[in-house]
Amino acid sequence: MKHPGTEQVLAPPTPLRFPVSTRALVKLLYLTGWLRGRHRYDDFIVERVHGVPILVLPSVFNPKRLRTGEFFASQLDVRVIGHHAEVLDMGTGSGVCGVFAARHARRVVAVDINAAAVRCAAINALLNNVEQRLEVRHGDLFAPVATERFDLILFNPPFLIDAPRNDRDRAWRSTDVAGRFAAGLGRHLKPGGAALLLLSTYGDAAAFLGPLLERGYRISRVAERTYLGEQLTLYRVIVGDAMGET
Repeated sequence: MKHPGTEQVLAPPTPLRFPVSTRALVKLLYLTGWLRGRHRYDDFIVERVHGVPILVLPSVFNPKRLRTGEFFASQLDVRVIGHHAEVLDMGTGSGVCGVFAARHARRVVAVDINAAAVRCAAINALLNNVEQRLEVRHGDLFAPVATERFDLILFNPPFLIDAPRNDRDRAWRSTDVAGRFAAGLGRHLKPGGAALLLLSTYGDAAAFLGPLLERGYRISRVAERTYLGEQLTLYRVIVGDAMGET
């Protein structure tokens, strides 16, 4: 486990390479729906994420079965989120990161393009008694927050570069989110603010970090965790020293 800011990324990282047999097994499990829990996507289910109840509605990204949301939430504590912080949880899904952030922050805005995810996150705010600090909005990327700025922006993006087939698929696939996120980030960070971006070796990390690096952002690894055939890495993104407002 690395600590914030200990390693600056000067170029898109080389993905961790697992043995061919392990990669083949993981792809098979994804295709059969075992890791993604596809057979559970059309059910209403309550998961417990680090002891916190999280309702998952049909078509909404499951933070526990898919591991990324659970790992991201585990990193959101007082060392990362101050009591006076204003936080944007982009692509909130079930709202798991928004709920965990709202336990520490003064204010959290959670957004998602999937209407079912917006309903799900709002329910989870009520379920966990953080509805006074967690507001959920429907829309694409930064559109729902217009000219607002935040101390911290959380993003667990769709990391497969492909066209989504439906709302459910938007949690996995996109052709242009990386570039649009990089283009809009600077306009929504307060001075001294940062973004936390979670990427997986199952997707193309370079495709997301590349546009940020091209715009002069400074990127460091915050935390890593390795599962069967997959490594998750949480990156901290800040405005570069010589970088103007984006």
